[in-house]
Amino acid sequence: MAVTLAFGVTGCVPVEVDQPEATPTVNGNVRTQLDQLTVAKETTMRGYSRDRFPHWRGTGTNCDVRDSVLKRDGKGIELSGCNVVGGRWESVYDGKVLTDPVEVDIDHTVPLAEAWRTGAAEWDDAKRGNFANDLTRPQLIAVSRTSNRAKGDQDPAQWKPPNRSYWCTYAQRWVTVKHYWRLTVTSTEKSALADMLEEC
Repeated sequence: MAVTLAFGVTGCVPVEVDQPEATPTVNGNVRTQLDQLTVAKETTMRGYSRDRFPHWRGTGTNCDVRDSVLKRDGKGIELSGCNVVGGRWESVYDGKVLTDPVEVDIDHTVPLAEAWRTGAAEWDDAKRGNFANDLTRPQLIAVSRTSNRAKGDQDPAQWKPPNRSYWCTYAQRWVTVKHYWRLTVTSTEKSALADMLEEC
């Protein structure tokens, strides 16, 4: 993977990253990917901490991954140096339109705690950092703070976006991420995902 110049979080200092920025895409074989996911019970939260998933990393076009997602998902973006300070974002989870980046959360499609319980507890912190900063898969998305907090670390059997028209895409994103990172699913989670894909 090519190494690119990036800008650090403080002072936009050039640093090197080994992960290119890319617009998330959805794999057309998502139903096949869902069938390939390993069904298993979730493990415990023992040893979990968000610090075990180092984020946000510096990126090549903005201060860090958060700024890059804000820029990618927003319109009329305003910058101060390399920081996003203004713009317009439509939260696909609940349809809210936001104009203050402070009100925008960057959601991990598959939450960090959910990943921990379904395989990431066995990874090292470097791999967990790659997961937490994944701009290549559809893992990161700008949404309203309220919808992100309502979701928490719940899987699709426990929480679905209030905006039902987004269920198909949400399930596709979830399956794509879990398949790539080889995370497991519970039987109820898999069933919920299959039901959501029927909306496609």
